Amino acid sequence: MAAVAPKLEVAGFVFPPVVRPPGSSKTLFLAGAGERGLEIGGKFITFTAIGVYVEESAVEALTGKWKGKSGDELVGSPEFFRDVVTGPFEKFTRVTMVLPLTGQQYSEKVIENCIAAWKAQGIYTEAEGVAAEQFKEAFKAETFPHGASILFTQSPSGSLTIGFSKDGSIPESGNAVIENKALSEAVLESIIGEHGVSPSAKRSLAFHISELLLKEPLEVKEVLPATVSV
Repeated sequence: MAAVAPKLEVAGFVFPPVVRPPGSSKTLFLAGAGERGLEIGGKFITFTAIGVYVEESAVEALTGKWKGKSGDELVGSPEFFRDVVTGPFEKFTRVTMVLPLTGQQYSEKVIENCIAAWKAQGIYTEAEGVAAEQFKEAFKAETFPHGASILFTQSPSGSLTIGFSKDGSIPESGNAVIENKALSEAVLESIIGEHGVSPSAKRSLAFHISELLLKEPLEVKEVLPATVSV
């Protein structure tokens, strides 16, 4: 398998090199992974482990502007991450719980950040308000113990498929599909965007993509549904 990174381990969770996301017929490769956490009382506490996958066409889409840039240059470029978030290729994000969380806690925080970003950009409309309520409804009855995952599949057209996994497996279909491009992009932006919650995932993705842009062609092979080991 040419140019595809090996599996990555974050906080004891293994993210496989390729997966087939819920609601998708495509196989995506692991672009980067890292943790989300905070320093509390002088100690870094990890809340979640995050893996970001993209379609192989992402390499071609990003080549023109970013080929030849170093990992450090990409890490320092909000525009690069914006191009990943908005690019015309499929993306998949897996958020695995290190510490337990309720669906309501997770969704309310995500939507709070999304609405703040939309209002700052002047793009908050009634459609985004409806999508935000749909997002919160999808999480309302969910709980996420250690090892459970939240799964987001973003299509190029702007739909967001939301799935859940309690045992490390990746289901074929999602629990909800929301047709709103702003929301679909905002979910990934909240992780790897300019103010993203996982600097380590951003760095991992930037350095991996930098390497891939120098290694062509990329070949992503079909895989069986993957699991995450603890």
